[in-house]
Amino acid sequence: MSSDLVDQARAALRSAESDPRQATRAASAVRDRAVAVGDLAAACVAERALGVAAMHSRDIDVTLRHLKAAIRHGERAGRPELAAQARMTLAGVSGFRGWYGRAVREIDRAITDLHGAERAQALAQRGVIAHQRGRLDNALADYNAALPALRRADDRMWVWRVLSNRGVLYGHRFQLGSAVADLHEAMRLADELELGTSAAFTRQNLGWVNTLAGDLPQALRDLDEAEQRLRALKAQVGGILRDRTELLLSMCLAAEARAAAETAATELRRERRLGDLPEVRLLHSRAALLDDDPAAALAQATQAVRELERQNRPEWAAQARLAVLAARLAGPNRARVGVADVARVADALDRTPWTASAAEARVVAGQLALERGRVAEARAHLERVDPARRRGPAALRARAWYATALLRLSGGRSGGAVRAVRTGLRIVDEHRATLGATDVLAHTAAQRTELAQLGLRIAMNRGNPRAVFEWAERGRASLFLIRPVRPPDDPMLAAALAELRLAVNEVADLRGSGGNPARALARQIALERQIRNYCRRQPGQAELTDPSSLDALVGRLGRAALLEFVELDGELSVVALVGGRARLHHLGRAEAVHDLLDRVAFALHRLARQRSGAAGRAAAVAMLRAAAERLDALLLAPVRAALGDAVTGAPVVLVPTGRLQSLPWSILPTFAGRPVTVAPSATSWHQARTRTYEATGSVAVVAGPQLPGARSEAESVAAIYGTAPIVDGSATADATASALTNADLAHLAMHGRLSPDNPLFSSLQLADGPLMVYDLEQLPRVPPTVVLAACDSGRHVVYAGDELLGLAATFLAKGAQQLVASVVPVPDAATAPLMVELHKRLASGLAPAAALAQAQQSVGHDGGAELAAAAGFVCVGAGLPV
Repeated sequence: MSSDLVDQARAALRSAESDPRQATRAASAVRDRAVAVGDLAAACVAERALGVAAMHSRDIDVTLRHLKAAIRHGERAGRPELAAQARMTLAGVSGFRGWYGRAVREIDRAITDLHGAERAQALAQRGVIAHQRGRLDNALADYNAALPALRRADDRMWVWRVLSNRGVLYGHRFQLGSAVADLHEAMRLADELELGTSAAFTRQNLGWVNTLAGDLPQALRDLDEAEQRLRALKAQVGGILRDRTELLLSMCLAAEARAAAETAATELRRERRLGDLPEVRLLHSRAALLDDDPAAALAQATQAVRELERQNRPEWAAQARLAVLAARLAGPNRARVGVADVARVADALDRTPWTASAAEARVVAGQLALERGRVAEARAHLERVDPARRRGPAALRARAWYATALLRLSGGRSGGAVRAVRTGLRIVDEHRATLGATDVLAHTAAQRTELAQLGLRIAMNRGNPRAVFEWAERGRASLFLIRPVRPPDDPMLAAALAELRLAVNEVADLRGSGGNPARALARQIALERQIRNYCRRQPGQAELTDPSSLDALVGRLGRAALLEFVELDGELSVVALVGGRARLHHLGRAEAVHDLLDRVAFALHRLARQRSGAAGRAAAVAMLRAAAERLDALLLAPVRAALGDAVTGAPVVLVPTGRLQSLPWSILPTFAGRPVTVAPSATSWHQARTRTYEATGSVAVVAGPQLPGARSEAESVAAIYGTAPIVDGSATADATASALTNADLAHLAMHGRLSPDNPLFSSLQLADGPLMVYDLEQLPRVPPTVVLAACDSGRHVVYAGDELLGLAATFLAKGAQQLVASVVPVPDAATAPLMVELHKRLASGLAPAAALAQAQQSVGHDGGAELAAAAGFVCVGAGLPV
């Protein structure tokens, strides 16, 4: 064997991972010369280098062809150790393709022909195959056996491989400290060896471990860096897209996780890495279930079971079967799932390393058994989960505390169950407080929903209004308890937002002129993604606070009443705090209320249309009044006597839930002319009520573009306060932000846009583009009182736990004491009379809720657009007189 050719082949092999294209060129030249001179041993090494380079260039079919050729050359050369080395690589590639039987045969055959450090390499490769199959004990044994021999041989490349893979294995076992230690050492080695692609894969693995550990901002930074490196090197990205899907699931971003899973599956199929495809299907199933699509979840999970069984991966198949059951339990055929079905899956998972999945299966089995009155069986399952509450990631501990609460409740220990629920919620919220992005905080409220509902259910069963109130507060709008603190002077974010404004304007200009906005729209979408990801990478700095107590609220309410609505199991109830006394009233099925809300929205939409004739307006008014009277009866009949009539009765603080967030409350007869203010939670109302401000004496009035009557409205409002409005080209985002920072009261007359998919891109339209929620979050201060005379400006996107995102919610979270905004689409041109009447009363010293109630009574008598405009506005926040 020519030592020169072999040395060249081995050099190409060493560079195959870091520079696949250069390695391919070098190995091809060596292979051709070696074949020409009959040096089959050198040809064997060159073919193996070509196979490894092709693998890192995403061409698995070419990889297989070169590795098979390498084995043939090695055997014909009488060099079994060279053939064995090629078999070792072939085994790894077979594992990627999901051919695990073939992978095991090839690696076992390779081990028999290897010795010393090369045998250690083969042991490490066998560990990878066992790892892929879910046989973690076998994999760990092989990794631990290989690593000392590789260290003694100073084979740093293979030491890096073992550390990277063992770090992932420790992650699967939730030994996260060991996982991070291995991966950090692997990162150091990868940098020393200048392994570009391999270093990126190690960074990817570190991101996945940080996802498990709950450090989601760091995980996002790791995965972003890894993906940038891999794409620059034109390496395989299917695996990192799979890990990103899992990260998005940890953030409870269901729609984004589904999209990421679809992209990951497409990429894995293109890379021919079919062995990883069932894992992505499992993630896709979880995302679909979170997205309230059990049919899609079932389809993905069922396909994953079939594929994993074909791959002979029983440990992974057990997880897939749990996903199938979870989808069936969430669908219309829940009653057909037996406790025994779940118990069998739980038993199978107990024999795997998937601790969290085994715990989840036991919780599901326990819940199902309790529903069906099989208490002893339920307790047996839940007791198996109880120990997990003391260790492991936050999500697992919180889930275990939920199981403990069910266990204690099934034993008649409701007080112990309540304490367990409180502990579980605290764990979830302490973890959420480490997140810096508002949208992630809102979405992750889903992690606390079952715990909060269990606490509420216990309180409802007791019939204790104080307890129901406490759990209603613990279960809703927790963003106001852990709102992130972001530095107001973030130049990177400010620059990106300014660039996005330019892109939005370019899209609008092109559409208006009949041009093609495709390229500008792509730039806008890319900038939105950049801004969203940048904010999500920032760590949280928030501190937790407890909900306000009922007694504290009594002290601040004075003669005002508070109505806190709750929905549980499709039933609506209200806790009424009137005259210092709390009462609980059950209101009936929520579905009946939802039907009436649809009628209200339809009627107001008809009234807002300028083209509606007299007959159409009359029909819409009749529909609106009928729906309002029926809603009044359903929601307020039990408390109407205590509230008194609109003239002598108490002002009211309303805490809605779910779809009631969009109800224009002034249309209800009980609230006609009455000061009413709406709050995301009683706690947020109390915080706004007790907040103090340093007055500036300034009033800001701004009119946006392309809104008929906005300038005239702004001038009329500004005249009431003796100030100059900001109008026309002067009404820019920067000018408006500056005015908001320095004002005590702001009136904003402009187009508003609620972005349902990305609420933090909800915006107010100004002369130079949109002022977005992201912009508002950067302000060091907002006015205590804000009037948003913009369509839909007070409407929220409502997430689990009544978490709210949108313009109004952001102003409140930033410290606004109260605001007036619309919760339904209103005719912009018809709002001016209402706004002028509102500000006359505000200027005279009336509190915002009283000023709005009187203004609504003074306009809108034509039964048309003015009625729709007046009805659509609500006061949100403190709102009431001191």
